[in-house]
Amino acid sequence: MVSGMSEFSDTHLQELRRGTVVLACLRLLRTPGYGYSLLVHLEEHGFATDANTLYPLLRRLEKQGFLTSEWNTEDSRPRKFYVTSAEGNRLADTLSADWLDLTRSIASLTDDPGTPEEN
Repeated sequence: MVSGMSEFSDTHLQELRRGTVVLACLRLLRTPGYGYSLLVHLEEHGFATDANTLYPLLRRLEKQGFLTSEWNTEDSRPRKFYVTSAEGNRLADTLSADWLDLTRSIASLTDDPGTPEEN
């Protein structure tokens, strides 16, 4: 591998994943969940994210109206539960459809026999 290539690929992979975490959160939070449990579920599904990324994202999505939240103070430790709003569900459906279209488009690039070969 070319020296420094891993650093560049890591950066591009991080950029690619950043947008997919939004969609993953919207889909996972169709069932109410709190921050830490969401971190665990994201990792279980291949979207490793750290808390310093997730919590600002949740606040931003809530401010934009794509999530709603409610504090649960019944347990010994209060937790803020998030759930995808109706607008967030519409966004998740749109993003999912767009993701499938993009996946097909990318696949067509690699399946196209007319694609120039590298030397």
